[in-house]
Amino acid sequence: MMMQRSHALFATGKPMKNLWRLLVATLAGALLVSSLQAAESAHPTSVDAALEKAKQAHAPVLIDFSAPWCYSCYYMATHVLNGPEWLAVEAKTVVAEIDADSPDGAAWMKKLEVKALPMYVVLDEKGNELGRIVAEQPREKFYPQLNKILAAGNTLDQLKQKALGGSTDATATVLGSYQARGQGKEGLDWFASLPEKSRAVANKNTVVTLWLDRLKLLNALTAKDQPTAMASAQRVLAGDIGCDRPYVIDSLLEASEKLPAAERSKLLHPQKVAMDRFLDQQVFINTPTCADQRSAVISTADVDAALGDTTAESAVLDRAIDATRQRLGNDFSHDRNLADNLRVYLVRAKRNDELDALYPKLIAAYPDDYVYPYRYGRSLFERGNAAAALPLLEQAADKAYGQNRLTVATFRVKALKALKRQADAEKVVSEVLEQNGQWFPEQVAALKTALKS
Repeated sequence: MMMQRSHALFATGKPMKNLWRLLVATLAGALLVSSLQAAESAHPTSVDAALEKAKQAHAPVLIDFSAPWCYSCYYMATHVLNGPEWLAVEAKTVVAEIDADSPDGAAWMKKLEVKALPMYVVLDEKGNELGRIVAEQPREKFYPQLNKILAAGNTLDQLKQKALGGSTDATATVLGSYQARGQGKEGLDWFASLPEKSRAVANKNTVVTLWLDRLKLLNALTAKDQPTAMASAQRVLAGDIGCDRPYVIDSLLEASEKLPAAERSKLLHPQKVAMDRFLDQQVFINTPTCADQRSAVISTADVDAALGDTTAESAVLDRAIDATRQRLGNDFSHDRNLADNLRVYLVRAKRNDELDALYPKLIAAYPDDYVYPYRYGRSLFERGNAAAALPLLEQAADKAYGQNRLTVATFRVKALKALKRQADAEKVVSEVLEQNGQWFPEQVAALKTALKS
């Protein structure tokens, strides 16, 4: 899951998890249900267009939120969103592919409170949410979840009404929905508003109590209540959380950062044992159980680093690098998720010579977007080589758009300033702001700050 991982994604490629098209689909005339079954060549790329199509066809909308920098989205595109199961989904829904880096995508992410990528949100034809699936999932988990949402057809408000009536399953689903939105306090407040009898029944259900502990963890982290966060994280980690374990480990690491070394070591050592077992049983196997192998590796390395065990930290990264290279062979184009995992492992291991050899291969394998020229240029700049970084950043700028255009421009400006080319830096800012307008104010502010610094 990309919820916690997304915080560091731009720097390391960690979290969660993404490939969005920025074409505008136009719709005309009445669309019958049979037209959905015709496997049209393109999905709507705006939510409004998808909703209009859904109203005409009386079908639900499946919104696929992703982005070209989202490694988890690469996994989904390659391994899950294809085959007969996906064709069946396309036949009964209107699929909308929404780019997080576009203005329309950013606006809908804010409206629907999408906090991580990839995210799959199901709406009815009136725009009411029926459910969502967070982050990358293997196909044997993704399709049962999606089909359950589509079959039930319940909006969130309807589920809340069922929870009021004592439905434990509805209660768990609503709590999970709050977790997916990053709304810890709101979820806990909603549960507290249920009748005492309903809460008493729900508290006997392990799925409900696990969601409650996760919401308590989220709320405590937001409130910077580290003792409560650590206690909640330990309860969650003691439960059956499957492939979400690395993300909770990240939260425990964050909450325990200021503990005295001896106390932190005592807290983390059991989790180190659990993560090593997790890697052996779920990740370093012929067919990994978890879609997000990267987070498991990086979280384990982070635990090793926190424990001061540099040997174990290097060993887990070396193991991941070797295993990934073996799976990739010399073809970097057949599985972008796997290829990008290799990049991140090399970054984390500080194996810069190997990274410099890898980047040109990634650029050649994926020539149609800005991502790898940008990542390589940024990497070189951050290692003090602005002169080598600038041509790569300019190459990335030719293919950047929307939010990522501003991100690329920020590093172009930094490189130009490092090379004492202030006038050129000012020209970049002027041109990019004219192209983008005032969309993405946070990124605009960062660009202006880079120019002034």
